[in-house]
Amino acid sequence: MSITMIGLDTAKSVFQVHAVDETGKLVIRRKLRRNELIAFFEKQEACTVVMEACGAAHHWARVLTGLGHDVKLIAPEAVRPFVKKGKKNDAADAAAICEAASRPGMRFVPIKSLAHLIQDMAGIRRRVCNRGRSPGNQAGVAACRTRSGSGGMLTAPGTCRRSPR
Repeated sequence: MSITMIGLDTAKSVFQVHAVDETGKLVIRRKLRRNELIAFFEKQEACTVVMEACGAAHHWARVLTGLGHDVKLIAPEAVRPFVKKGKKNDAADAAAICEAASRPGMRFVPIKSLAHLIQDMAGIRRRVCNRGRSPGNQAGVAACRTRSGSGGMLTAPGTCRRSPR
């Protein structure tokens, strides 16, 4: 009776584990604190670990992959139909994650590398900076760009002089 799949519901400090064997029978249902999670997975034989895709799930997916587990991420909207009616809690979510992952047509979200997440953060920063300049432009206030091209200082209309590059 070995564990083949673990559904992991992530949270800030408490994680819910729902482990099943090859027949889909429940083997472990347990709450783990953040500091217990890695020790728990180090003791487990390599198996499939499934989580809902979110910002923290990509981090834990990289950590658990490093421990030898096969990690898969599922979009939250794909898990929602499998949550039992009236049972919206961490244990029910972990069970629903296992149930959803066992379906043959399930699509999984690729795990983002650390470099990919950094690239995403740079894009978000750029969009926020541009969004900050747009309302000023509409009101007639210009934001001079610095040499690095990031943001700049706000000036009155007509006083923004760019230095030659």
